[in-house]
Amino acid sequence: MVDNRTNETVKTLIANTPSKTATHFQDKVGLPISPYFSAVKLRWLLDNVPEVSGDNVLFGTVDTWLIWNLTRNSGESGVHVTDVTNASRTMLMNLHTLQWDNEMCAFFGVDKKMLPKICSSSEVYGHVANGKMAGKPIAGCLGDQQAALFGQHCFERGEAKCTYGTGCFMLSNTGTDIVLSKHGLLTTVAYKLGEEPAVYALEGAVAIGGEVVRWLRDNLKMISSSSDIEQLSDTVDSTHDLFFVPAFSGLYAPYWDATARGLIIGITAYTNRGHIARAALEAVCFQVCEILQSMDADSGAPLQCLRTDGGMTQNKMFLGMQADILGIPVECRKESAEATAMGQGWQQLKPWECGRLAHCQGMCRATIRL
Repeated sequence: MVDNRTNETVKTLIANTPSKTATHFQDKVGLPISPYFSAVKLRWLLDNVPEVSGDNVLFGTVDTWLIWNLTRNSGESGVHVTDVTNASRTMLMNLHTLQWDNEMCAFFGVDKKMLPKICSSSEVYGHVANGKMAGKPIAGCLGDQQAALFGQHCFERGEAKCTYGTGCFMLSNTGTDIVLSKHGLLTTVAYKLGEEPAVYALEGAVAIGGEVVRWLRDNLKMISSSSDIEQLSDTVDSTHDLFFVPAFSGLYAPYWDATARGLIIGITAYTNRGHIARAALEAVCFQVCEILQSMDADSGAPLQCLRTDGGMTQNKMFLGMQADILGIPVECRKESAEATAMGQGWQQLKPWECGRLAHCQGMCRATIRL
């Protein structure tokens, strides 16, 4: 998530690049310099928190912290590791070598000794040290959106999913090729299964997805529960040219503008709660559509179908809006609204080791097609 305390750090870092651009290192790490990514936050901590200095600091994303704590006994160190998917979102890992990059570490002023070992997404990293699960192996690690891509069985190049949670995250499998976006998307590692080659993806992130529904509920008191948004939106047949841009903390892909702020435009004397609710849902759909258009431009092959998961997919009216705006079928698998957990489970079963990965694609494929 974005931490706007780092905005000045971002400006300084961009000014320190030879090209004075946020995308200077994109060919190497797949990411622009942005408050969104870990290395920027780490640089801010090193500059502003005296306790974060010297040899007493180890760095890691949430997966690293969890594995460390699960594998440590009292008074002892845990296993300090991460996987390639999480490492690819730090701005410190080279997408080509899948290792911490000397140039990037030097640019951010990060000592490589504080960084965890980069592993594949599926191997035994260590064993649980305590509790009822003591001795059990920890054998899988994926970033949340990469796990959802796996859980949606997007194993083939060109297959894509979008997770509608607090924000929205669309990923498209690009196979073993590193596709560098020219249209504001991120290049990331999708997964690496044991000794198999890494699989990559293009990603587009929307900052405000389901969060806009929460905002209508808690800030404007327009609805009493999130599920009420569907019924309220259905009280009007359209927004009647009312548009909502929920840029509460800037815009992510494809703009990457941390200074952008939200607006509601087109209000007339006839505007009511239903119009605003419907415009809020359409705003999420339009942002996802922009990402889809960027993916189509980068890949050269228009997406034919979008697989979906996440809390907002319970709203079938919303999914219908999304299909209409995208102009392609939208699939929602009823049994995998939370595909992230399913993907993490699937990849730990190691189906690729016995030729069953393709079989996974045919499993649990009951869909709602709109």
